[in-house]
Amino acid sequence: MARHLGPCTGQTMQIDLRFFASVREALNVAEERVDALPAGITTVGDVREWLCARGPVWAETLGPQRSLRMALNHTMVPASTRLTQGCEVAFFPPVTGG
Repeated sequence: MARHLGPCTGQTMQIDLRFFASVREALNVAEERVDALPAGITTVGDVREWLCARGPVWAETLGPQRSLRMALNHTMVPASTRLTQGCEVAFFPPVTGG
């Protein structure tokens, strides 16, 4: 699992990120542990915006122009859902069946 250390802000929230299907392929990352989120990141949507700031590939893959599903601890949630210590946040494209 890749690891990312956020800037030292005194905040100690740790989360695990998971990327699935075309999102994983575009980012070339399946999972990542974030040991310290930057200050002000409190929701699933905040995490998405923060990841978009990593660069053009991240912004293109996770940006607001993309229809993505987000899950918190294996449950699909809206962007406004608050994070909890040690939670898992997952990003994946909409799934269709037939």
